[in-house]
Amino acid sequence: MVERQLRTNRKILKKHNKSGFTTLRKSKLIEEGFDPKFFTHYWKNKKGEVYLFVYEYGFLKKNENGKEKYVLVTWQDYMAK
Repeated sequence: MVERQLRTNRKILKKHNKSGFTTLRKSKLIEEGFDPKFFTHYWKNKKGEVYLFVYEYGFLKKNENGKEKYVLVTWQDYMAK
C-alpha cells in the first residue's frame, strides 16, 4: 500500500517536472492520484521552507492568489549538506 502510493507519487511528480523546477495547481496532481501524505524525506531551505520528497522529486506547498499550488523540484547535491 505505502510502496504503491510512493511509486504513484514519484511517477506523477516526474511527469510534471521535466525542467527540474516548475509550479502547478495542487488539484491537478490530486486528480491524477497524488497523495501528499506519502513522501520519503524532506529538506529545509535557508528560508525555512520545507520541501517534501518522493525519492528524487520534491514538492513545496504554496498559496498564490488564494490558490493552492505545488512548487516541484528535483533533488540537487547541495541539498545533502
